[in-house]
Amino acid sequence: MNRETALLTWLEQQLPGESIQLQPASSDASFRRYFRIQTRAGSRIVMDAPPPLEDCRPFVDVQQRLQAAGLHVPEIFAMDLEQGFMLLEDLGDENYLQCLNEQTMPRLYGDALAALRQLQLHADVGGLPEYGETRLREEMVLFRHWLLDTHLQMGEALDDASWENLNRLLLDNALEQPTCLVHRDYHSRNLMRLHPPALNPGIIDFQDAVCGPVTYDLVSLLKDCYIRWPRMQILEWVEHYRQGLAHAGFETGDRETFRRWFDLMGVQRHLKAAGIFARLLHRDGKHGYLADVPRTLGYIEELTEEYPELAGLRPLLRDMQSRLAKLPARN
Repeated sequence: MNRETALLTWLEQQLPGESIQLQPASSDASFRRYFRIQTRAGSRIVMDAPPPLEDCRPFVDVQQRLQAAGLHVPEIFAMDLEQGFMLLEDLGDENYLQCLNEQTMPRLYGDALAALRQLQLHADVGGLPEYGETRLREEMVLFRHWLLDTHLQMGEALDDASWENLNRLLLDNALEQPTCLVHRDYHSRNLMRLHPPALNPGIIDFQDAVCGPVTYDLVSLLKDCYIRWPRMQILEWVEHYRQGLAHAGFETGDRETFRRWFDLMGVQRHLKAAGIFARLLHRDGKHGYLADVPRTLGYIEELTEEYPELAGLRPLLRDMQSRLAKLPARN
C-alpha cells in the first residue's frame, strides 16, 4: 500500500462518513507533506511525515509545551505516530511574509514579539535537546561545505585558522547567553496571520525546538532571511524587547550586551541558513531558496563595518556576493 492510500485509509477511520479530498496545502524544506481537507466541522490540515525520514514525536512534544504556555499552535485532533500521520487544526494559508508591508508591520510584529516573549518566559524546556557547542558547530559547517565549497567553489578562500577563530567567537557569544525554549525558525514563513487578529500569530514548524540562547528566535524574526527591515528599526525592536524581558524578571544584561548577543547570534544563524539554502539546491534539488542567499549574507556584511572582529570577513563576503550575482538563475 502506497503512502497516499494508507493516509486516505487512516483518515476514513478518523472521519467516518466524510468525503475526503486531499488538496496540497503547503511545502517546506523537509520531507513532510501537508494537505488540506474539508470536513463537516471545517477545514483541517493533514500532515504526512514518512517515519524513516521524519519523526512526529518532537512535533507532539513541542506542541504541548507551546500550547501550555498559552501560544496559538495547531490543535492535534488525531495522530498515528507509527505511520507518521496527523490531523491538525487549519491555521489558514496567509503567513506573515505574504501580508507584511509598512502598514501591517507594526501590528504584526507587535503580536509576534509578544508571542515570543510569552514563549521565552513560560514554555517548559525540561528534557529538550541542548543548543550547545556540538550542535552549533555542526550548523556552521553547513556554510563552509555547501555554500562556500560546493556551490561557489571557494573552499580555499577561508583558511582553517580564520574559520576556527570565527567559530570560537560565535560559540562563546551563544553559550554565554541566558537560555530558554528556542523555536529555531521563528520567522515570517512560520507565523500565520489569523482572523480574528487577536489570535495572532499562529505558530507552525516548531518541531525542532531546543533549549538555547535567548536571542536566537529574536534574530530569526527581526533579521528574517525572507524580508528585510532597516537596521535602526530592528535595533528599536531589540531594545524594546529586551526591556520587556527584563521587566518580567528575565536576565538580559544591559543594552550593549544584549545587542552584541543579538548581532553575533545573527552571524551564526545566517551562516547556517545560507549553507542550508545551498544544500537544498545541491542535495535536494530545491532551487527556490537560492535567491535568499544574498539577503542572508548581507546581514553579516553589514556587521563587518560595526564589529572589528568581523572585519576580516568583509572581502570574502563581497567576493561571494559578486560570484552569486554572476551565477545563472535557476528556475
